Amino acid sequence: MADVLPLVEARLRSALGEPDARAAVTFLGTDRIEVLRFPAAGQEGDIVRYATLGMSAQPMADPTAPLADPVKGPRAELVLSVRAGVADTGKVLRPLAVLAASPQVEGVIVAPGASLDVGEALWPGAPFTSVLVAEPGGLVEDLELDAPLDPVQFLPLLPMTPNEAAWKRVHGAQALQERWLTHGTDLRDPSRRSVPLE
Repeated sequence: MADVLPLVEARLRSALGEPDARAAVTFLGTDRIEVLRFPAAGQEGDIVRYATLGMSAQPMADPTAPLADPVKGPRAELVLSVRAGVADTGKVLRPLAVLAASPQVEGVIVAPGASLDVGEALWPGAPFTSVLVAEPGGLVEDLELDAPLDPVQFLPLLPMTPNEAAWKRVHGAQALQERWLTHGTDLRDPSRRSVPLE
């Protein structure tokens, strides 16, 4: 079976440019997860992007299945976009690797609409401890793999404040996204306040 990670990295580079930093994290009993940082460039000159590399090496398995299928199942990597120079977002590398390892560690399937919580600030002083997984296909196109492998999706992460995360649990991801849209929330502002939830 061809290793998918070189193909994934090539897709990330073609969509986001050359990474200027990368960090690797290995958790006990899991494959190595790398996080690549893509510097601000082009039209959106103040946006820095972080992408995981390694989560898609194995398909995500249904936690209720008696045996994990080594071939079939959804594959994904995570992408976070934030404004550069506003906060010390470089420290987000380990929390992102923790999230990317969650399918292997906790047996969860990460999909659009899901909430992922790291239990601590995403970076020093961040008002966020969790993220909302958004729909793929906008920033980085899905990577088709040879059958029977599922394509790799690149899932954008939208940081949520604890209040937003609690509100989303009650009202759902769609309602929270509509509220962000209504209020013109800059989801890439690393120091933004919670959207009004009344």
